[in-house]
Amino acid sequence: MGTRLHTHFLPYRPDQLYDLVADVEKYPEFLPWCLGARVVSRSEKDLMADLIVGYKFFRETFRSRVHLTPKTRIDVEYINGPFHSLNNHWVFKEGPNLGTNVDFFIDFQFKNSFFQSATQMVFESAFDKMLSAFEQRAQEVYGKG
Repeated sequence: MGTRLHTHFLPYRPDQLYDLVADVEKYPEFLPWCLGARVVSRSEKDLMADLIVGYKFFRETFRSRVHLTPKTRIDVEYINGPFHSLNNHWVFKEGPNLGTNVDFFIDFQFKNSFFQSATQMVFESAFDKMLSAFEQRAQEVYGKG
């Protein structure tokens, strides 16, 4: 199982970071291993999305429901796909100096033990690379902060 909680300070407002993470359709533009994203349905409080992820020979689509607590929290509920389980959330808290403390949590387990083993070997670097991609995207969209 891959589990990680990370708290990180970014020099952007909570609403800016919330908007960046909630914009699922843009993920393929900047997020490593995200090959496609499609929002199936959307309301004010949640959206249903399909993500296509891939790395080398691995390519899978999974569906999740994204619960939106405007400007403060995003919770991802796994619906179906290659995982046995997937739990993910983002919490955006106003921090010092006009910035935001971001709590990012992910916990997952693949149905396929081979994929799980392969993922475990690169999980830490993949996690860091994904967070760096969101931070770089914030710089591209909002400037240096």
